[in-house]
Amino acid sequence: MTKIRTGQAPAPLTREQFQERFNVRFFDPAFDAERDAIARLEVIAWDALQEGRKAPMTRPAGTGFADPTYELSLQWLDTRARLQAAQKLWGDSAAPSRVLLVCGSARNDGTCPGEVSKTWRLTELARRVVEDAGMQADVLDLSLVTSEYGRNIHPCKGCVSSAMPLCHWPCSCYPNHALNQADDWMAEIYERWVAAHAVIILAPTYWYQSPSPLKLMIDRLVCADGGNPDPTTTHGKRVAEAKAIEEKGWDYPKHLSGRAYGVVVHGDVAGVEVHRRNLTDWLEWMGLIDAGAAAKLDRYIGYYEPYYNSHDALDEDQAVQAEACNVARSVVQAVTALRAGRLSQPDKQIKWPRSK
Repeated sequence: MTKIRTGQAPAPLTREQFQERFNVRFFDPAFDAERDAIARLEVIAWDALQEGRKAPMTRPAGTGFADPTYELSLQWLDTRARLQAAQKLWGDSAAPSRVLLVCGSARNDGTCPGEVSKTWRLTELARRVVEDAGMQADVLDLSLVTSEYGRNIHPCKGCVSSAMPLCHWPCSCYPNHALNQADDWMAEIYERWVAAHAVIILAPTYWYQSPSPLKLMIDRLVCADGGNPDPTTTHGKRVAEAKAIEEKGWDYPKHLSGRAYGVVVHGDVAGVEVHRRNLTDWLEWMGLIDAGAAAKLDRYIGYYEPYYNSHDALDEDQAVQAEACNVARSVVQAVTALRAGRLSQPDKQIKWPRSK
């Protein structure tokens, strides 16, 4: 067994530090009339932190798990049940075809900029193509993390880097009620990915890379690529148990394989090609199926022009609008062919010499 390395974790918060951090959310003087009630809540929250009440409501895992007596979070079990139902729907040949459109921009007209993103406009073009083809379009607008109360995607903690079986499918790191990380959007997002027959990611390029809400989602989807569907095998987050399991051999299941994909990446100065390749490489690594060259688009809109008239530049660029629609058309055709058995994942039966 490899040695477990420790020593990075910070010292626990003092009572005074906790009090300061807890109360900062009640800075508004409108809360003054309830300071006594807030103080009582603070005591409860402090106790939850001290006792590590990450999952305050649990039940024995039950049948179907390696250790049916191990207590699992009710919220995790609910998410698992939803994913199982979504997977069943995905495999139902009588169910309508469903395309998940991920709008990866961090802004909308309800945020500080006060204007929709160009990505949203391209998403709407793609949505209309999908719906005109008679398929269901599920638009996942990641800008809600910047504009909607309590809408958060918490960051990946990198459990997989300790051992793959420590990374559970779906993610069991959140919610963590002891740390007030209760409002995690990913449980719903996992379900929407699982139910989709195809995914189209549309994204602007921020500093050569994906916007932070999109990158948060990408990182949290690591559990879909090799994640452990049975947390009782590691009894929660017991690192030594997870390392022992992987050391004996792990099959790295690809929980989202078999879905088609398309990508639309745009920018104004630099980086779109690298950004597009990063996204397509990631999607293919997870086992998603390339919908063709026309489904992988990177373009500049208003190249080196000012920002204030960038929407006007998109209005004038009829070609890029048509190309974004062609991404959706290619994905629609891929979904139709996949579900009819005319298109398959070419490397599905390949035995990889390096398992990971």
